[in-house]
Amino acid sequence: MTTITKKAVLEGFHRRASTRHYDPTKKISAEDFNYILELARLSPSSVGSEPWKFVVIQNKELRQKLKPSSWGMQSHVDDASHLVAILAKKNARYDSEFLRESMIRRGLTAPEQQAAALEKYKKFQIDDAHIADNERTLFDWTSKQTYIALANMMTGAALVGIDSCPVEGFEYDEVNRILAKAGAFDPNEWGVSVMVTFGYRAKEIKPRLRKPMDEIVTWIE
Repeated sequence: MTTITKKAVLEGFHRRASTRHYDPTKKISAEDFNYILELARLSPSSVGSEPWKFVVIQNKELRQKLKPSSWGMQSHVDDASHLVAILAKKNARYDSEFLRESMIRRGLTAPEQQAAALEKYKKFQIDDAHIADNERTLFDWTSKQTYIALANMMTGAALVGIDSCPVEGFEYDEVNRILAKAGAFDPNEWGVSVMVTFGYRAKEIKPRLRKPMDEIVTWIE
């Protein structure tokens, strides 16, 4: 196993910045982008649900259709090497077929194992976190999981010199409509959680200021 130094990781974090102007002449290789997608695939999620899908939008015409309703990427959707819409599962209730399949995928195949897991998920979603209150709270829960994958993709990209920008600035209903019409996903099962662009910055970006450590960390000993 190759050891990455703390210094190298911190240098990557310091250099990482939301990139809103990409160099259109520089494209991410297939090997490097598969590496970024693999980081997403390997990301952790609540109860191992993996409630996500990743739609890589390279079609220029489709990007142009998205542009009017995607104000958060107006300046970089044309020049970004890759654009990804990250989808979240709409129905991941404790008793859904989707979660049952996730149990099987993780080796919980015996009826007693599944019954025990089902009771645990039920308590978690209904009593502990109030996730199962309605469709919106369920979708918010799965959307939160996608941000773990999003962060891993952007961080892993930065560590190999690839820039990125997370995008929440868009009209969700319209973007969902456009992508569903294009056949990207079934809107009854999935919804867009967040988008992200990748590429190589066209110019250096001024370092972002961050709050000092003592303002954001509380130790209880």
